[in-house]
Amino acid sequence: MIMMILRIKKIVRNSDNGWLGITDKYWVTAIVPPKDKNFKSTFLYKENFRANYILNSPVSINPKSSSENEVRLFVAAKEVETVDGYAESENIEKFDLTIDWGWFYFFTKPLFFVIDYLFKLSGNFGIAIVLITLAIRIIFFPLANYSFRSMAKMKAVQPEMTRLKELHKDDKMKLQQEMMALYRKEKINPASGCLPILIQIPFFFAIYKMLFISLEMRHQPFFGWIQDLSAKDPTTIFNLFGLIPWDPPGFLIIGIWPILMGLSMYVQQKLNPAPADPIQAKIFAFFPLFLTIILAPFPSGLVVYWTVNNILTIAQQWVIMRQTKVKTN
Repeated sequence: MIMMILRIKKIVRNSDNGWLGITDKYWVTAIVPPKDKNFKSTFLYKENFRANYILNSPVSINPKSSSENEVRLFVAAKEVETVDGYAESENIEKFDLTIDWGWFYFFTKPLFFVIDYLFKLSGNFGIAIVLITLAIRIIFFPLANYSFRSMAKMKAVQPEMTRLKELHKDDKMKLQQEMMALYRKEKINPASGCLPILIQIPFFFAIYKMLFISLEMRHQPFFGWIQDLSAKDPTTIFNLFGLIPWDPPGFLIIGIWPILMGLSMYVQQKLNPAPADPIQAKIFAFFPLFLTIILAPFPSGLVVYWTVNNILTIAQQWVIMRQTKVKTN
């Protein structure tokens, strides 16, 4: 497989099987040399892109005889079912990698098939994303429950921790000992708050990758103003979501879904124990606004996933916090 790297003007590879060609995000032009014959492939960039190959073994043709080589050419859109079908039926090594699933290929591609199945059931890729978010929450419910219970206990013992800090403000060692004793007594794991975020990261990346590279999700609508889940939310707060007849520059496009995502993060943050360090607390308070601005240009389908996930997390945390009682006396 030849990858396009503009900084390198020429790439040469030798192989016995495989393919070569030129691809972009949604389209591919590929040549498949004769099977089990060693060939040298060349990718060249000057004024334009060129890819070609030559067989390394010479072909001898005797008088009154003939010889032939089969060369297959593919010019197509990179639909997953079509590409995988050619890779299997034509037995082309690594032809499925014309679709760039990224480093986490083993995780991203199976997740695509799950979302595609849910899309065929629901008829809407946005609903499919919501359904996969629900499924993820259900699968990891026990682990998230453990984490949220620990975080709820952390928030409940904050008055006691404040008292200990005042009591041992001149003895850091004693303060650490008393805090660890409090954690052991109440069975609190301070690091457990990281678990929900760690769970989300691979799914966040996989859904982003699917929205970014899969042709199937291109121009797929959700509801209302979202007509393309692979594109950013087109609305913006800076023209009051279309009420003012003004088109702001691209960096000011902060739509309704990114704002909902930021608000949900803010509410979720309020349910978590505040950091002990005042500087850290200020940084964390700014974090929802920061992510709202950062994620505004991302595919709206990804922001929908993150927002729905936050709402489900808030509901789960709220229930657990109401059930969690801690005695610190």
